[in-house]
Amino acid sequence: MAMTSRERVQAVLNYETPDRVPIIIGVSNATGIKIHPYRGIKKNLGVESEDKYIYDWPELGTALPDERVMLRLHSDARGILDRFPKEVYERNQSRPPHSPFFDDWGNGQMEIGPDNWYPGVHPMPDAKTIEELESYPWPDMDDPYRTSHVRKEALQLHEDNQFAIMATPWLMFPFERAIGLQGMETFLSNMAMEPDFAQELLNRINKLCMTNMGHFLDQCGDLIDIIKIGDDLGTQENLMISPRMYRKMLKPLHAEMISLIKQKTKAKVFFHTDGDIFNLIEDFIEIGVDILNPIQTSAGKMSNLEELKKQYDKRIVFCGAIDTQKVLPHGTQEEVKQEVRRVMNILGKGGGYMVATVHTVMNEVPAENVLAMVDAVEEYGYYPLKS
Repeated sequence: MAMTSRERVQAVLNYETPDRVPIIIGVSNATGIKIHPYRGIKKNLGVESEDKYIYDWPELGTALPDERVMLRLHSDARGILDRFPKEVYERNQSRPPHSPFFDDWGNGQMEIGPDNWYPGVHPMPDAKTIEELESYPWPDMDDPYRTSHVRKEALQLHEDNQFAIMATPWLMFPFERAIGLQGMETFLSNMAMEPDFAQELLNRINKLCMTNMGHFLDQCGDLIDIIKIGDDLGTQENLMISPRMYRKMLKPLHAEMISLIKQKTKAKVFFHTDGDIFNLIEDFIEIGVDILNPIQTSAGKMSNLEELKKQYDKRIVFCGAIDTQKVLPHGTQEEVKQEVRRVMNILGKGGGYMVATVHTVMNEVPAENVLAMVDAVEEYGYYPLKS
């Protein structure tokens, strides 16, 4: 019997076998579509509509898809997003053309090409003391404009009861935000050479993020199915920091955030972290991560899907694993379909898997390959899966 999209996702989250493998696309920056392939999809479908962006943030470059596009993509979830304080939008809308976009943390994105911005402005690159942290103009996470809209949006989706609701408050987790504030080389050096300073910076960021998360979940925690958080911790071959450093400096903060989330909602925790993070999966399970994303199959041990399924089946849900480095941007439509089929037959055996790309569908991906990906799920993703 055919399920609704919400029933399909809930079955996977409960480690049950759905009617088909769910598709998660277009609902957050981690599972989104950049504007160029999105425009190609609209053209392919004959959809004429204004280009919109998640978080009303054109410089991020990730589309807020038209509902007609979401239906064609067979996406089984819909997103609920917070927003910047109103003054951030007003300030950036009135800034000189092509000048950097600055968010509420002081991070800046610079234009490096048409529809292409890079987060290259780090506001505290030389900071090394607690006094410098105390004098920094931190963002106001109590600004009601951030979340005043989310209950209405979530309630409408909840009452429609057709799609899983995936909430994504815009907060980089402490490690990623600290890198944004200081730059990667500087902050990694501070973690090793100035650990007290680095820990205090991480603690302050996490406290602010938890404040925002608390307000967000007070508005809609009773209505959502999935809450997305994350911290990019991996590289192509290994972790960015040692497991020991992660467990000492970051894991307690991730655990603190997840504990807050589970106090305020029954939604499952979706944790996004790029790269080869194989050696931390047990840690994620221990602190309450329910869904792991994006399963970067081009990165080290994460390419061994058989081992991932063997070790973690029925312990954590996998979401992602459709390669965005080679297959989607450079493969033929048939190669895309066969890769989707391969991944589903491994990770999707008996449930426990949701199809998604490895991070955002980037601008170099042809629209036809995005459609081939979702069509492969419709063709090969119904249970029982056929090898």
